[in-house]
Amino acid sequence: MEKLLDHKALLPMAADMRNPGMDLDLDWVMQAAANTSAIERRCATLPGRRSVKKDYQAAWLCRAVSVIDLTTLSGDDTAGRVARLCAKAKAPVRADMLDALGMTGLTVGAVCVYHDMVAPAVAALAGSSIPVAAVSTGFPAGLSPLHLRLAEIGESVAAGATEIDIVISRRHVLTGNWQALYDEMRAMRAACGAAHVKAILATGELGTLRNVARASLVCMMAGADFIKTSTGKEGVNATLPVSLVMLRAIRDYHDRTGVRVGYKPAGGISKAKDALVYLSLIKEELGDRWLRPDLFRFGASSLLGDIERQLEHHLTGRYSAGWRHGMA
Repeated sequence: MEKLLDHKALLPMAADMRNPGMDLDLDWVMQAAANTSAIERRCATLPGRRSVKKDYQAAWLCRAVSVIDLTTLSGDDTAGRVARLCAKAKAPVRADMLDALGMTGLTVGAVCVYHDMVAPAVAALAGSSIPVAAVSTGFPAGLSPLHLRLAEIGESVAAGATEIDIVISRRHVLTGNWQALYDEMRAMRAACGAAHVKAILATGELGTLRNVARASLVCMMAGADFIKTSTGKEGVNATLPVSLVMLRAIRDYHDRTGVRVGYKPAGGISKAKDALVYLSLIKEELGDRWLRPDLFRFGASSLLGDIERQLEHHLTGRYSAGWRHGMA
């Protein structure tokens, strides 16, 4: 793996065209399959086969910071909490550590909040290039009436969100109603307007890896700019097998259409070593182009704290207390 301590390597590249979507191709969808045992074997060997050390590890951890969607999705969120989160988003790693690493200008990929917190986040991030993402469409269950879900998207866009994380109706996947899923996703994509849309599949509730593959394809056909594993509220969230299935669906879609769709694992990724495994999987399956904030994000909150601790260990040889790298 390349050594990426040059901060310029962490900046976004010129954005690709957005995914315009395509007509629903049910033949393609129904051909999608997943060899569960082979997928699980591949993923079980990945952590042991791919490791980076010393300066290389520090570089890849900085890359991980740059693609974090720093998230707070709690019922007790306040404008003050969101403002502190945004301050952390703009300065995710202590300045003295960045100086020692030779890094400047490092920020996270985005800040992700509920709709009511969009305006405070936009205000707190004014003057930065960090986008605000809003979870929408009756998050996390996605069971409110469709017209209300579409209206919620519009309200978040009007408040300043430039990315919308929507949740699909899992029942359409579980019953094999791919046309309904396509039509719903298409309507949500249209409601987002210029805002990029991340389709949350809630993979822990889809039953099989084959369903994950098919749902991924349908959402991309309907125009999703990203496909995302989970809301973070399910019993099972991001896993390596689910990620491998979704990444190969993205690769297949790109091979056939020439369009790059982004990927976002969310929920349960809290350790720096796990972030490194996901980055290596992305690099192997999709290539370096997907290791940029416009095509890859981690949905996380506590992950950043552990990455900071690992970076300090790299610089000093000692692990610091968690409170030295607080979120506020």
